[in-house]
Amino acid sequence: MNLSNLKLDSTYRILVTGGAGFIGSNLCESLLNNGNVVVCLDNFATGKKENIAHLFEKENFIFHEGDIRNLEDCATACKDVDYVLHQAALGSVPRSINDPITSNSVNVSGFLNMLVASRDAGVKRFVYAASSSTYGDSEKLPKVEDVIGKPLSPYAITKYVNELYADIFSKTYGLETIGLRYFNVYGRKQDPNGAYAAVIPKFVMQFMRHESPVINGDGTYSRDFTYIDNVIQMNVRALITHNKDAINTVYNVACGERTNLNQLANLLKEYLGEFDQKINTVEISYGPNRLGDVPHSLASVEKAEKLLGYKPEIDIQTGLKEAVSWYWENLEK
Repeated sequence: MNLSNLKLDSTYRILVTGGAGFIGSNLCESLLNNGNVVVCLDNFATGKKENIAHLFEKENFIFHEGDIRNLEDCATACKDVDYVLHQAALGSVPRSINDPITSNSVNVSGFLNMLVASRDAGVKRFVYAASSSTYGDSEKLPKVEDVIGKPLSPYAITKYVNELYADIFSKTYGLETIGLRYFNVYGRKQDPNGAYAAVIPKFVMQFMRHESPVINGDGTYSRDFTYIDNVIQMNVRALITHNKDAINTVYNVACGERTNLNQLANLLKEYLGEFDQKINTVEISYGPNRLGDVPHSLASVEKAEKLLGYKPEIDIQTGLKEAVSWYWENLEK
């Protein structure tokens, strides 16, 4: 994504935690293209070296292999940094249900370590990945930032605790923080493999292999799917804002559109069918609902529009076409 129109100062030295992951690696690449010095911290637990391999030849790219659960690693990465974009976490609701202890260790203890390291290093602002899972059992649609329900998974609890810790560090230590509640982010470099793969890359891979993707439930559950470039825009807007009212709070990061799983699967099938006509004949299968899944998710982006000037630039159809093209070129068929 071209950041020049967002007027990001190229002299900023920015730390991206989880920089070898899906969102983190896209942030690293965009920031480097803008001329920034980018420090990347990752332990490759879920991030992949191939996501950032092409960045190592850039003189403005500094890589630290380390774990946010280790305070010393966090302190090393934060040294001389102006801003932090904290993306490192163990994602996935099912993963947290299967292993709540590790999810808590990474997402809560690791988050606290990064706050402490950022405070001690004099970081100007700490922008972090929050989650739409924080809305929990709230049935209100669209989701607005100040109305949440009870969490439905250990993962959701950890991400809400992040928001509470960030708020305390803002009030107690004066560390500027902004939380970004991501809504079902997708796009280039998102891993289609593994037990906890997100639905879009997983379905794409299955269609490309002429396998039937399995929808959990009857396909009427819906999500606000958000393309990676919209997420990059929000991170940068959170980083550069001078509006005091826009700091020390949280924002939805989404498109403001709702797509159910049946619609999603059929769009992917249609767009992939343009590359391989056999995909048009692949049937879609159905299985049981997943534990901890919220039936419907739709975000209001009014707060982000008002305070940060955010405007989602890529809708679901455009984003899926771009994602499908990337996967077709980069996945083994």
